Amino acid sequence: MDVLTGRWLIQPARESRRSRGLLERHPSCHFVCPDDQPGAYAPAVATTVYYCASSLDGYIAEGDDSLDWLLDYEGTFEHEAAEPDPMSEGGGYEGFYEGVRALVAGSATYEWILDHLDVAGGGQWPYRGKPCWVLSSRELRLPEGEGVDVRIVEASVGEVYGEMAAAAGDGVLWVVGGGGVASQFADEGRLDEVHVTVVPVVLGAGKRLFERRLPSGSMQLTGTRTFKNGMVELRYEIRH
Repeated sequence: MDVLTGRWLIQPARESRRSRGLLERHPSCHFVCPDDQPGAYAPAVATTVYYCASSLDGYIAEGDDSLDWLLDYEGTFEHEAAEPDPMSEGGGYEGFYEGVRALVAGSATYEWILDHLDVAGGGQWPYRGKPCWVLSSRELRLPEGEGVDVRIVEASVGEVYGEMAAAAGDGVLWVVGGGGVASQFADEGRLDEVHVTVVPVVLGAGKRLFERRLPSGSMQLTGTRTFKNGMVELRYEIRH
């Protein structure tokens, strides 16, 4: 289940240890020539990021997929270093979404967004102009409107990753949710980063951030952000 009003974001992709072995792990990547190095080629590949919000005890939704705990959250943090709320105008979400080139979600996340378009997209599909894959074994309704590109597929992450990565190019492939889809990417070795915004709420039960243990083990912390509403964003890189 995706969180924070059907939206959430990340920071621009960066050069890192993730670049090692890209051709082995991402055979669909293409090549670009840096402007300052004519004739020199470097692999350009999508950065796959799971970006979401989570309760303090690691849940991204309640058992019935409710997000009332998140949508009704109110809090403050008074500190000069605190950033504006992530969903505020000009906040973290807008900056993140500019870098997103393609999205992927599970059926529960997708249906929640469709059922809450007034919250997630102002009454319209919020990801117009960008391809969105939905992994589902069921027939699902499609949103209406100009620029909607939703592709419902009954396939594994491994079977459609190449197509999604090609669409994302050297931008971000956003894993919107939920924990099952994120776990599939991790199992396939296709998850590069996890950006989770922790909300100081304890649910005690619900839908987990991940459905199972990550095969890569521990992650590398790459950054943090604190917001004026009391939320904290943690950014991690997956060790491949």
